Amino acid sequence: MAHDPSGPQPASVKRRRVFYIPGYDPIHPRRYRELYRTESAAQAGISGYEIGISPRSGERYGWDVAARMDGHPVQAQVEVLVWSDLVRDSMSNGIGATYLQLARTAWTYIGSGTLRRLMWMRKGPVIAALYPVAMLLGQALLAFVIGALAGTVVTRALDWLAGLALGLFGATAGVAVWSVALSLIWWACLLGAGYAVLRWFKARDGKLFAYYLMHDYAHSCQLDGAYPDDLEARLAEFTDTIARALNDDVDEVLVVGHSSGAHLGVSILAHLIRQNRAPANGPALSFLSLGQVVPMVSFLPKADRLRADLHYLCQREELTWIDVTAPGDGCAFALCDPVAVSGVAPERGKRWPLVFSAAFTQTLSEETWKALRWRFFRLHFQYLCAFDRPRDYDYFRITAGPMTLGERYAGREPSRSRIDVAVSAHTSMAA
Repeated sequence: MAHDPSGPQPASVKRRRVFYIPGYDPIHPRRYRELYRTESAAQAGISGYEIGISPRSGERYGWDVAARMDGHPVQAQVEVLVWSDLVRDSMSNGIGATYLQLARTAWTYIGSGTLRRLMWMRKGPVIAALYPVAMLLGQALLAFVIGALAGTVVTRALDWLAGLALGLFGATAGVAVWSVALSLIWWACLLGAGYAVLRWFKARDGKLFAYYLMHDYAHSCQLDGAYPDDLEARLAEFTDTIARALNDDVDEVLVVGHSSGAHLGVSILAHLIRQNRAPANGPALSFLSLGQVVPMVSFLPKADRLRADLHYLCQREELTWIDVTAPGDGCAFALCDPVAVSGVAPERGKRWPLVFSAAFTQTLSEETWKALRWRFFRLHFQYLCAFDRPRDYDYFRITAGPMTLGERYAGREPSRSRIDVAVSAHTSMAA
């Protein structure tokens, strides 16, 4: 079991640097500050500790946290490692380009056998992946039907009006010309009305998430699992930022990767440790992956870099890596050990990650669970929110409490229901 949260608490952390890596999200990172502010206050009221935040100015986006937990004061600096500009650039495609993305993404996942193997593990995230495909195809079908109806109504009305004009097209040639004209009008109505329907749906994607999710999956597999150059450059910047923090006067440097940010965190930390930039006498280095979707990338044919990073990081003693998911989160690969299922676990020497569940059905009250159960995207962010029946997972104790991540979960057993067998068909790794 983990350290008893009701007993005496170690106080090894007084100052902490926290780096939060978002998932595929085009929205300004201020949303994460507001989420932290409101949810930390809610958790403090439930758990009986003190916590408050204040904005911080500077080139990088973040905020300061002051907390008192179990009688120990803690200061934390939280920084969001921003790649939302890259996300926005990848989402700039028009309607036609998005449908081309759909075709290519479906071909990549189905043709490589990845989709079938992903579904073997957890159906929830695969259904989430199929949702934008089904929704976009449904929108296209509806657009075609409405466009065809519009064309039929317009051409029949015009044909009826033309029939009233006695002798207007009395010659055979005239009838042929009119038939061609009606056909062109029908196609113009089909395309015009159909495009209007597609634009109507796209304008409401803030509620439907079809385009958003399609861009997300397309971004992950655009190079069959390899990182694009612009993202590689950004990961190098993030690595430098974290490396500098490891030379600060703090007790812990904590990296939090949520959703797609989890596999980015893996690559960042693997690169940092390979470069010998984690000083032995420096602050504790910790990695918390939340709601991870690592297999969506690591199972792809050319994800050699990510698979090598998973293989490397899972053996390192320079850090503590905890992976938290929940079966109630239909957008994550819950309790799937990202190293093992990717087929790159070493025969000996695997240390990480420690995989366990946030257990939404037990840590949320019946009323809260009932309200959130079908709000799939909200549940995917629950790891960053308050729990009204908290157990040993508390995001705010982890980011602003007096214990390192390693101390907090020392002796914690992994979830028995975790999946830790090799599943991926592609296991090649970068040299």
